[in-house]
Amino acid sequence: MGKHTLKKDLFEHKSKSWDGKSVRVKNAKEIAEAIIENIRLNKNMHLLDMGAGTGLLSFFLSEYVEKITALDNSASMLEVFKNKQNHFACKTQILYADITKDKIDNKFDGIISSMTLHHIENTKELLKKLRSLLKPGGFIALADLVSEDGSFHDDNKGVYHKGFNTNEFTALVKQSGFKKISLTHTSTIEKPHGSFGVFLLTAEI
Repeated sequence: MGKHTLKKDLFEHKSKSWDGKSVRVKNAKEIAEAIIENIRLNKNMHLLDMGAGTGLLSFFLSEYVEKITALDNSASMLEVFKNKQNHFACKTQILYADITKDKIDNKFDGIISSMTLHHIENTKELLKKLRSLLKPGGFIALADLVSEDGSFHDDNKGVYHKGFNTNEFTALVKQSGFKKISLTHTSTIEKPHGSFGVFLLTAEI
């Protein structure tokens, strides 16, 4: 891993209460169910959970795979993940890193992600990096917000995209060399001030 100072942990004040929000648990569960429906997971697989946070998505997929590496650039979120490791149905590994900057030595059967894309500025470069981290025939399963008006987050610090235009994102994934691309609507996050759609895109190399 390259040596550099990671950005300030924007989730430090949220990490301990993160799993207490039932809407987050529900969203992660629905994304996991969509991944299970769209990807043929098996017990030999090693997945990378990009922006794993406290491990909500990983937890729901852990019984279907051999191992999950949880990558995040928030040490406080990963600390919560670490405290839950014994409850996962598969082997887990924690990787404190910035996926856009750090060298990652492993190759993975699949890369999963929930609500992380909008925190990464250069989507095209990210997709290139993800492709390089996959074994032949590997897959991505990326879930995030459909285009919204910027009101989803109370604080937009560290938010680079107000959701994604799904047609444009699908085209970008295709341009990045992925195939068998599929995009589905997985859930709707209800907030007092509005409803926000969540999509899942799956693809292979």
